[in-house]
Amino acid sequence: MHKFLQLGAGGVQMATRFVTTHECDAARGFKQAYIQSRPEDIVIIKSPVGMPGRAIRNEFIDALNAGKKVPFTCAYHCILTCDYATSPYCIALALINAQRGRIGHGFAFAGSNAHRATELVSVKELIGSLLEEYRVATA
Repeated sequence: MHKFLQLGAGGVQMATRFVTTHECDAARGFKQAYIQSRPEDIVIIKSPVGMPGRAIRNEFIDALNAGKKVPFTCAYHCILTCDYATSPYCIALALINAQRGRIGHGFAFAGSNAHRATELVSVKELIGSLLEEYRVATA
């Protein structure tokens, strides 16, 4: 945080750090994917809407990379750029499954440092540690 503010940024985006808080409404399985991930598990995937995304590699992503198609019918028609007729999976269903903790039927999008989460903490504890890290960096 300090480094980027020193470089002139007006702020930093930190959603990944808040996933593994008690207050985050994601299912425990979703949070565990972050806690159990390693640096090499953070991969770039191509979504059915044609955009790349960073996610935590799991069996679902491995199956897609192996060319397997997860059969589905499109109930959502949520994004115009999604070619659901030829897509190997439904992005909306994969994300809903992951958020609900059914990680084997989806995947967790994550920031590049998701692997650094090691435990569940409260938001209060997280803010305290961020302030301490910032204080140390500016000392």
